[in-house]
Amino acid sequence: MNTKVFYCLCLIITGFANYAQHIPIYKTSKEIRIDGDLSEWKAPFLGTFKIHNSGEKASQNTFVALSWNENNLYVAYRVEDAEIIGKLQPKDSKIYETDDLVEIFIDPDGDGKNYLEIGVNAFSTYYDMLIKCISPDCGGWNTSIDFDVSGLETASKTTINGFTTEIKIPFAGLVKIKDSGFKIPKNGTKWKGNLFRIDYGKIIEYQALQPYNSAKFGFHQPEEFAVFEFVEY
Repeated sequence: MNTKVFYCLCLIITGFANYAQHIPIYKTSKEIRIDGDLSEWKAPFLGTFKIHNSGEKASQNTFVALSWNENNLYVAYRVEDAEIIGKLQPKDSKIYETDDLVEIFIDPDGDGKNYLEIGVNAFSTYYDMLIKCISPDCGGWNTSIDFDVSGLETASKTTINGFTTEIKIPFAGLVKIKDSGFKIPKNGTKWKGNLFRIDYGKIIEYQALQPYNSAKFGFHQPEEFAVFEFVEY
């Protein structure tokens, strides 16, 4: 087995054995087409997601894969959903209040300030939001839904079992965020972040790849985010 692959597999095993996950983001030499079709994905899918504040099994499964190249971070979700709730809406609609969707939060330095939230529903509607502050220590809840990541692309596709979603996040659109810790990543760069799903089924479930110890700020708990590490195969 290739030494780098073995190392990355060890990171996955170690991450899932301990509470704080260490998640490798695998480098690709290709541009990934953002169309909701996951057939070209080579990175492994992680999951399934758990209830965000208990770690208990969710009613419906969610899996995610991450990849990167010199220009972009790519994220792919495979979602099982027996009844998709939502519709096509204008950009930056508050779909997190109404629609089944997947989300990614990224806070490179983990300080809970000036971090990114992106959400996408099953019909490719998305929002990108800058979370300036959530804690009373930095002034309380302060967000900007008007913030835009330049070049961001999203696409979802319904399937027989639910839906799939792809996201392309250009690094050039992140490094402009002041006091955020975003820099163009290289092999070994580490960011803090987490991945989520909101499932508006018969019961509403808030799911996360990295469950939390508490529920004080819902999904917004940067101090308990997983560690994303940019690695090469």
